[in-house]
Amino acid sequence: MTTAAFWSGASDESQNSALRSPCLEVAMWDSLTLANANKEKLQCLRENAVLKAHEKAKEETEAKKVTKQEHKKYALEATMKLEEAERKRIEDLKEKERQRVTKELELWKKQQKDAEKQKRVQKEGELHQEVEQLKEKKKEKMNKTRIPNEGTSKTRLKPTKGHGFYSMFSENVKEEQLPAPRSAATIKINFTSRVFPTALRESRIAEEEEWLRKQAEARRTVSADLSELEDLKEEEKNPDWLKDKGNKMFATGNYLAAVNAYNLAVRLNNKLPLLYLNRAACHLKLRNLHKAIEDSSKALELLTPPVPDNENARVKAYVRRGTAFCQLELYTEGLQDYEAALKIDPKNKSIEKDAEKIRHLIQGTMQDS
Repeated sequence: MTTAAFWSGASDESQNSALRSPCLEVAMWDSLTLANANKEKLQCLRENAVLKAHEKAKEETEAKKVTKQEHKKYALEATMKLEEAERKRIEDLKEKERQRVTKELELWKKQQKDAEKQKRVQKEGELHQEVEQLKEKKKEKMNKTRIPNEGTSKTRLKPTKGHGFYSMFSENVKEEQLPAPRSAATIKINFTSRVFPTALRESRIAEEEEWLRKQAEARRTVSADLSELEDLKEEEKNPDWLKDKGNKMFATGNYLAAVNAYNLAVRLNNKLPLLYLNRAACHLKLRNLHKAIEDSSKALELLTPPVPDNENARVKAYVRRGTAFCQLELYTEGLQDYEAALKIDPKNKSIEKDAEKIRHLIQGTMQDS
């Protein structure tokens, strides 16, 4: 059989398969040009050659697929290792930051306790001194009232009935000292003018006067170098105007602009507690939790001594700092601040409810809502 006759009897599919692989075509050509080979034998040889070519191609495809899967698996393992390392690094940073904040908080609490202890000792000393003075005055007053009256201080010895001489016990009778009669007088009552709403007997005058003095001094203080702020308008150099502007920005939800206004106001006057208190609220909205804690603590530091006039501000400062602690998952510190706020305002149901939620979180008994 000639080559032309063979190809004319082959199917179109076998021709296309042979043409797709040049190496296969050469191999098949050698096998199909055997001498003394009939048509059936050549057909069998051709089919075997095609099957071998398909198996080889299939093996190559499978090998490529396995190699590709191994590459994907390796890339996935490498990605997982990188993500695990990054997660561990972030957790380490978070733990270090938490330890730093806890350490600073403990140091601040210790300083507060020392300051309170010193104030308490000082007050006890002043109270002891006042008690001693009152005792001295009372003693002097009693000594004055014991001066005998010449007309009535000495008792007369009367003779006994039936006898013309004194009683046998007359020599042992002691002279009685009678107090002088009380003198009548008019007591005049003057009412002291009060800045605070509480009664004078319920107030701590020294602390209240110190608070008023600090507020007046803070209004007069300018902590920034005005030469750096020459380009500002006249009203922009007023901390109160900047505070009002920041409050308006906060009300509209523009927290970054509000923070900028409070920052400039703090540069002008760093003694006003409301500036730090309002800026802490902005930092809470922006999730700047550590800055919110710092500003709330600074506000509480400036809101001393504690008097009725700054109760509302102290409650807000404790609540905002407690909220920041809870969002940092420092629930114990947050609960302490909420309880401090409740001591100032025990009738506040909202704060009491939030404190109860924090207690449940700490105890691990809060149910999923």
